[in-house]
Amino acid sequence: MKRDDRARYNPLDRLSLAESVGRAAMNQPAEPIADIEKFEGAGLYVFYYVGDFPVYEALSARNSAGSFHEPIYVGKAIPKGGRKGGSLDLDPGAVLYQRITQHRRSLEEATNLDVADFYCRRLVVDDIWISLGETLLIAKFKPLWNSIIDGFGNHDPGKGRHRGMKSRWDVLHPGRSWAERLKPREETADALIEEVKDFLRQHPPAGKNPFEE
Repeated sequence: MKRDDRARYNPLDRLSLAESVGRAAMNQPAEPIADIEKFEGAGLYVFYYVGDFPVYEALSARNSAGSFHEPIYVGKAIPKGGRKGGSLDLDPGAVLYQRITQHRRSLEEATNLDVADFYCRRLVVDDIWISLGETLLIAKFKPLWNSIIDGFGNHDPGKGRHRGMKSRWDVLHPGRSWAERLKPREETADALIEEVKDFLRQHPPAGKNPFEE
């Protein structure tokens, strides 16, 4: 087969675009999650922890005194229909605010976390850039709740659908009523704590926010 020597079409460098979106998100002010009022738009959000849950001490220290260097979770909210290639002119409504509100309820329900210990950076952005920015931020920071303690972003599967397994996040941070109806995991909270310690030893919290100006 004859090799096609034509260069791959690339109108803009993807990594540069991702860096631009990531920088914009990380230069937004961090605000208490509990204080966020309703706003319109889709986009990215970055959560930080400043509390005293023992195994998160290293993360909390990196976010002390308003520094906010080390995310614990990165997520996104895209307009309904965006995943299926809908209109380029979708009205996102308040999807980003609604997603953050869902997370706030999870934090409020957790028995060993306090929503007052969480802060959020948020960026409203056109939906074509959202996944690109999220992917870059997760790759750059390796946030704990995106990595080994998964399940924070899970939803209630609905009545009669609780056949799945409880997430690792719900084992370590119990309290969501719907999660208690899921099948138990073999891992205990103590075992997960040891995994978190190992993870943080292998991926120690970074120094300065790489996007700070």
